[in-house]
Amino acid sequence: MSRLLPALTGLVLLLGCASEDPRLPQRMYDDAVKLSQQGKSMEAKTLMAQIATRYPETEAGRKAQKDLHLLEAFLRQDIQAGARQVRSIMKTTSNALRRYFAKKGEYPQDLNALLPDYLDKMPETPWGHPLFYRPFVGTPVTEVKDRRGVTTQKFNTKLDRFQLVCLGTDLAPQGKDLAADLVILDGEFVEGATLATLPTPQPNR
Repeated sequence: MSRLLPALTGLVLLLGCASEDPRLPQRMYDDAVKLSQQGKSMEAKTLMAQIATRYPETEAGRKAQKDLHLLEAFLRQDIQAGARQVRSIMKTTSNALRRYFAKKGEYPQDLNALLPDYLDKMPETPWGHPLFYRPFVGTPVTEVKDRRGVTTQKFNTKLDRFQLVCLGTDLAPQGKDLAADLVILDGEFVEGATLATLPTPQPNR
């Protein structure tokens, strides 16, 4: 009996440590509410979903399930507003590039050249990421015939086309919602947000 008692005591202690604190669901819910109040709707939604899934029979679980619907509605509004804002910023930048081209005859090598005559400040997304800009030569090499019919190659160096890209909140290709990519090619948004393959050889500038 003296040998069995310590073993039983150790098992009880182990089981006690393994059981969860009954206050945990409410603490998690309170944390989710704080995240929501801080404007971190996506993080709040993720935590609320965990609470609703793991603790459906608790008061915190029931409240989390109700709050999930509200958070999803807020997130949809945030995504729509963010997408409109990004498209507006990109279109403003694209228009500035077109005005620069009309005056200079080619696009600038970087967006800094648009300041301050064409833009007041460097464009960036609402979440503080830069836009990716890439000017290029549309037709690097053309063939020209002289009066004798001899064909020679002419190498063009004028930056007459451009891409303007937003890689979304994750700064990675593809993605969904606010992580989705947006691409403008020569002033127009491209459906499917695919990057154009540059014709070669591009000149070294």
